[in-house]
Amino acid sequence: MSVRASIRTAVQHVVPPAGLTRALAAQALVYNVGHGLFQAGSAVFFTQALGLSAAQVGLGLSIAAGVSLLGTVPLGGLTDRYGPRRIWIAGMVLEAALFASYPFVGGFAGFLAVVVALAAVDAATGVARQVYSINALPPAERVTAMAYQRSSLNVGFGLGAAISGLVLAADTIAAYRGMVWFIAVVLLVTAVFVRRLPRLPEVARPAQPMSRLAVLRDRPFMTVSLLSGLLTAHQTLYLMVMPLWILTHTDAPKTVIAGLVLLNTALVVLLQVRLSRGADTAPDAARASRRGALLIALFCLVLPLSGATRGTLTVVVLVAAAMLLIVAELVESAGAWGLTATLPPAAQRGAYVGAFQFGTRVQSLIAPAGLTALAVTTGGWGWYPAAAVFALIGLAIVPVVAWAGRTPRLGATAPETPVTPVTLVP
Repeated sequence: MSVRASIRTAVQHVVPPAGLTRALAAQALVYNVGHGLFQAGSAVFFTQALGLSAAQVGLGLSIAAGVSLLGTVPLGGLTDRYGPRRIWIAGMVLEAALFASYPFVGGFAGFLAVVVALAAVDAATGVARQVYSINALPPAERVTAMAYQRSSLNVGFGLGAAISGLVLAADTIAAYRGMVWFIAVVLLVTAVFVRRLPRLPEVARPAQPMSRLAVLRDRPFMTVSLLSGLLTAHQTLYLMVMPLWILTHTDAPKTVIAGLVLLNTALVVLLQVRLSRGADTAPDAARASRRGALLIALFCLVLPLSGATRGTLTVVVLVAAAMLLIVAELVESAGAWGLTATLPPAAQRGAYVGAFQFGTRVQSLIAPAGLTALAVTTGGWGWYPAAAVFALIGLAIVPVVAWAGRTPRLGATAPETPVTPVTLVP
């Protein structure tokens, strides 16, 4: 293959094709500029601009995470009732208003009210965003479109993080206030992008809709949700546990941590679409999830070797472990998208997508403390039971998805009808 052909192929796996897939990726990029900016600058904003203590910030964010966990399923039902595009637009506008109000927050109570409201709105819009992509695209294009969106999200996140450097360098109250107002503007721009997306035909609803919490009784689906959600611990491993391990158990320089974060961002942008192929059906998605789980288990066996090496060899082991975890992340993400796109019934997709995110929310509550205690504070032997846990999840997820596939979904009506290609609103 010529150099020109190689470049063309690489571009095709980064730049989405024209049409709805590109429009969805564009809004993802714009949205995540604001998200990346806030993730990088929020801790300083909360403590310097709002005058909160670190303990108050941690408590408030923990309460918000609990609200997000409890509200994901009932808030997902709003998408089924009002439509994903409408909920998505309303959510972006509400988020913009909440961010714009941050500089006027006085004390912990006001901060708590804003972060809890943002958590609830984010739970609803996250479901609406995913349901819209599923409903608007043919089954064969859904996972690929989500892969393009995730690639664009990483580009936007990087741009936002770069902008945060300017804010942190200025280090003034005015700069921090300007930061959250800029994020509010980004969210409003995202709402405009979403408003230009095509309106979708109404999905037929059952004559007697199930309650918003009824999906929790679908045991096969909720088991899939839990197993798939636990696999998203690769994020915790990469961004929290591995850096702590590097700092406390290896002789690698601290700059390696930043280099590994940049490596992750670059490879997600370059490889996410390529490694998401072949996860469009539930069995294929389950196998992708299994491969992701086994790669995470292998990472847990390779990384502790860096505690016994020295110098350049340590860096080599760390990069090798990081590559395993990055590929695991890319493959597992595709599997999760495939399961989300295929298992929920069209008539109750919002409630089911919300329920699918329940497992991820559980992971975000237990994995940071659990994996840190198991892998880092034990001195290293805890990596081996962690590897066993991920291997068992990988071995279990394929038969569990098959169980879910044999079991009728609650609230399901007729089989899904083919999606008619839609065009953008001029």
